[in-house]
Order: sequence, then C-alpha cells, then structure tokens
Amino acid sequence: QVQLVESGGGLVQAGGSLRLSCVASRMIFGINVMGWYRQAPGKQREEVASIRRDGTLNYADSVKGRFTISRENVKDTVYLQMNSLNREDTAVYYCNVQTFGNSYWGQGTQVTVSS
Repeated sequence: QVQLVESGGGLVQAGGSLRLSCVASRMIFGINVMGWYRQAPGKQREEVASIRRDGTLNYADSVKGRFTISRENVKDTVYLQMNSLNREDTAVYYCNVQTFGNSYWGQGTQVTVSS
C-alpha cells in the first residue's frame, strides 16, 4: 500500500513563505498527475496546483504567481513552494497522486497564516 507523507506545514505570518513536501513510501508506477489540494474550515476541498505526466502545470487562480509546484520523478516527490501567504491560504493541505487506476492521498499538513 502506498503512503504519501506531507511535511513543511506550520504557522507563518502573512507575507511569509512555506515549502511543502510530499514523499511516497515506495515507487509509484504510472503516475499521471501529482498535485496539492487544500481544505479550509467549513469549505470544500479544492485543487491548489497540479503537475501532469507531460509537465503541464495548473494553478488555482487564487495562488497564481505566488505558489510553485515541482516534482522529483526519481523520488516520487512533489513540492509546493508558497510565497506571499495570506490568511485565506490557511487550510489543511493534502498531497494527491493519480495513476491510471488509483488515486492516493496524504494525511494532510496544516498551514496557518496569521495577520
């Protein structure tokens, strides 16, 4: 069973930065998309950023220009660099990896932005 482990969350002041990491417990074959989602209290989970097999990037409008997603294929690791954080970015951030037959989720890491 594949496990995804996120790290890098925490408490940061508005305007600050954090870098999230997501590492797979073992090699995942046939990765199609790697991405980050977030869920704020009382809101639905939303996609923040994703990177497809062919390198295509996708960002939510609310994070464009501030967040950058990247990956290390050899390690099946995906990162999310978050800059210029604001209070609206406060949420639990989840890593997601999709293959052609499965979708894997991490347990989530809390990001809290204080004013």
